[in-house]
Amino acid sequence: MSRNRILKSAHLFAGVLILGLLMPAQPIESANRKAVQRKTAITSQEMSELINTLVKKELSASGKKLSEPVSDVVFQRRIKFDLTGKLPTPNEVTFFGINPDPEKREKLIDDLLASDDYGRNWAIFWWDVIISKATEVRAQLMKNTFEAWMADQMNENHSWDQIATDMITATGDVRENGATALIFAQSGNSSEIASEVSRVFLGIQIQCANCHDHLTDKWKRTHFHQLASFFPRVNVRPVRDKIPRSFEVIEKKSRANSPLRRIDEIKKNANKLLKQYDKNNDKKITRNEIKRGPIKKQFNRLLKLADTNSDNALSVKELKNIKEPENARRFLTEHYMPNLDDPSDRGKRMDPVFFLTGQKVKKELNDQERRAKIAELITSNENEWFAKAFINRIWYELVGEGFYTPVDDIGPERDAIFPEVINALSDHFINSGYDVKWLVESIVLTEVYQQSLGTGDEDDISFAATRTGRYRSDQLYDAITQVLGVEQSEETDQPRFRNNSPRGQFNLLFGYDPSVAQADIKGSVPQALFMMNSPTVNKLLSGNGKTRLSRKLNEFKNNEDLIAELYMMVLSRDPSEKEMKISLEYIKETGNRKEGVEDILWSLLNSSEFLSKK
Repeated sequence: MSRNRILKSAHLFAGVLILGLLMPAQPIESANRKAVQRKTAITSQEMSELINTLVKKELSASGKKLSEPVSDVVFQRRIKFDLTGKLPTPNEVTFFGINPDPEKREKLIDDLLASDDYGRNWAIFWWDVIISKATEVRAQLMKNTFEAWMADQMNENHSWDQIATDMITATGDVRENGATALIFAQSGNSSEIASEVSRVFLGIQIQCANCHDHLTDKWKRTHFHQLASFFPRVNVRPVRDKIPRSFEVIEKKSRANSPLRRIDEIKKNANKLLKQYDKNNDKKITRNEIKRGPIKKQFNRLLKLADTNSDNALSVKELKNIKEPENARRFLTEHYMPNLDDPSDRGKRMDPVFFLTGQKVKKELNDQERRAKIAELITSNENEWFAKAFINRIWYELVGEGFYTPVDDIGPERDAIFPEVINALSDHFINSGYDVKWLVESIVLTEVYQQSLGTGDEDDISFAATRTGRYRSDQLYDAITQVLGVEQSEETDQPRFRNNSPRGQFNLLFGYDPSVAQADIKGSVPQALFMMNSPTVNKLLSGNGKTRLSRKLNEFKNNEDLIAELYMMVLSRDPSEKEMKISLEYIKETGNRKEGVEDILWSLLNSSEFLSKK
């Protein structure tokens, strides 16, 4: 496709595609509707009605309202994209549109929740949440393992508290146990694990208190390092003699002969050592005074660490203040809060305490016991922030605006919008046994989720005009390949981190951290250039050869039918009268049916309606 044709096509369709009059249409009727088993007395339908009541009550008090419900066409595309990451097919749109069943939306939701694509879609979402803050670049090697594991958790509807517990307490080979992702992504570092456990499962950015008391919250340095004290015995190490290379999460064993343990013994027994070795009673120990024993072999090293006055002798004071050996922290099995005034000082040993409740645990617990205990405290029904953090993140992803913003910065010092709604959702989510599908279904059944985009006047509406962010890179990649008729294969469906694969290249350009506010997720020049200049995309957009467009050109001899088919393929709707008129005129003006249709398809693929949430 020539540059002139691209510019001409882009100019021709700018601002036109949003003028379409959406015609009611929808997906395939549910063939096997199965109710999700719940442990709570309230159903998702009842929960959605309660949400509607609470939202309308608060909006009414401030003179606001929800916008009008979306058409079946928009709902179908929205719900299928959100739950499965897939576009509805033209046949699904047609059959859903002519389906007279008044409960067809509810049945479609049930079908999508029961599909394998539901688990896959949300598994990729949670991988992006975890990997976006990873400190271990090699964590990418377990992407497939994690996504397969998490997809199973989602599809089998394991409770969120069990999933969280599995991730916090995971051990084993990272290529075999997907639950190890969070630990491996932080290289087994106790401080980094504490930060991510708090952010992901509590929505609290306690890492801000790592080096100083939190500037905007009540959390102190001690709170952070007490939380980190649950994880110092985690160890990540390479698996020996394994191809392909892998790593494992295990317990870090204390070493009896570790440098720090030897130093601690010297500090503790400084007076005894002086009494034993100070032969001339000058209150110092010299090399000549030590005739035998382990300390004789260590003496030169001790001088480097403790001889502060360079007299080649060691006093009791110097022995008691001996510096920490370089790289000795690798032997630690306890967590220490660094001394910011003296980097050479090991710092203060911290014992595990849960910062939200102040609950202490026994100091002698091993790694698995410590991690199991913090998982128990975090997922407790008494801890409201575990439920609220998950609800806020899922609501934000589905609706476009969270109760708290940013989505992973909530907590006792933060104020929520619509507090009655999130409090009610939290209570019933806990009562459901942390039933993930129940929560998702409760949200998508609401009028809030099913309302149309607002006019942009936020004084009149709420929870509308917010679904304007980009779809995730994996969703867009799948949508483009679906539209262009590319069969998913080993080549096209390679892991996204393999930069030489089509999916990997696409993710480099279009990937983003799902915790970032949607208002900050915007298109970029490199993204636009990729869509314009990618040889692969342009080849697939061609009307020649064995492309999908070539088949459509031969199948639909009537231009109106062909244009309608393109709109249905890309935007899951019929074109408006104005869009149809412009398209037909453009083909006529181009003088070449094939080239004109290529430009139209290119314009549809690059439209904000295709690329953005609606």
